[in-house]
Amino acid sequence: MKGIGIRNRLIGELLVAVAISLFASIALILLSIQFILNPYVTTYPTGFSTIKYNVMTFLVFSVAILTFILVFLIMVRKKIKYLRLISESVNYIASGKLGLTIGIEGNDELTQLAKNINEMSRELENRFNHARLVEVAKNELITNVSHDLRTPLTSILGYIDLLKRGQYSSNQLEEYIETIHSKTRRLKYLIDELFEYTRLSSPDVRLNLTEMDLARLLEQIVGEYIPVFENEQITVRKSIPDEEISISMDVEKMVRVYENLFMNAVKYSKKPSELKISLEKKDSQAILKVSNRVEKPPVSDINKLFDRFFRGDKARKDTQGTGLGLAISKRTVELHNGSIYADYKEGWITFIVEHSILR
Repeated sequence: MKGIGIRNRLIGELLVAVAISLFASIALILLSIQFILNPYVTTYPTGFSTIKYNVMTFLVFSVAILTFILVFLIMVRKKIKYLRLISESVNYIASGKLGLTIGIEGNDELTQLAKNINEMSRELENRFNHARLVEVAKNELITNVSHDLRTPLTSILGYIDLLKRGQYSSNQLEEYIETIHSKTRRLKYLIDELFEYTRLSSPDVRLNLTEMDLARLLEQIVGEYIPVFENEQITVRKSIPDEEISISMDVEKMVRVYENLFMNAVKYSKKPSELKISLEKKDSQAILKVSNRVEKPPVSDINKLFDRFFRGDKARKDTQGTGLGLAISKRTVELHNGSIYADYKEGWITFIVEHSILR
């Protein structure tokens, strides 16, 4: 409907230009008849020459036609020039110069057309850049996953080959089987992490949102992890308010985020040490902080930990690290319109998760 309106207004303006040009031509004809042809007939009644009269009439009408064309071109020259610019710009965009924009002149229908083309050009550029980034990310994903999957798979095949050829003693059989089982579980863990990240990265991902009391949920999760913390010589200091803090969340996915933060603390904390878990309301935000003491910062830019496949020095030696855990957590929190980031200060690394509180 908007395009039809622009077309109708443009046709209307052209018709007005035609009408004015026609009016100017008719006026010129009338003036010519009044001041040129009529005086000629009146002045030379006996010596009237049909040929001269016809020639003069032809000249009058020729000048009138030229006047019509000239007036029309004067009235539409800016639009024609602007339309040519638009046409050339569209050709450039079609040839691959995505993001090219047309200068905005005036405030008429062609201006609106130029604005629409600019929006289209920018959108095409954004989509092209996104597609290129997706392609780069896909190649990076394949490269990293291939490397991570190859290690346990090579071990599994190696031990199976030893079993097939009977190259083991009775004492080694149980050891080989246990190693194969461990490597197989590692392989499954890697595939599950990859599948979860790929699923969350899809534009079609859907959340099963429900209203949840974040304070009570955290109390429950922390309680379940107390034996794990105690076994790792980690003392928990928690500060969770008694009041209800309601947020909208996909419980299953967000629980995984919190558990991932707790397991990171278990893996990379100094032993023995403390783990601080706090939740507070600030304006319309619920802010969760998980802090643990570390030997040294894992990386100079602490928030690089959220990059895909990024691992700190210790994680490189840890065969259980995939480099996807925190990337999955970040994507999950962002899908909930929240934010997650990290901070390092005086030997403490803190992960902060911010949620919007339901009113």
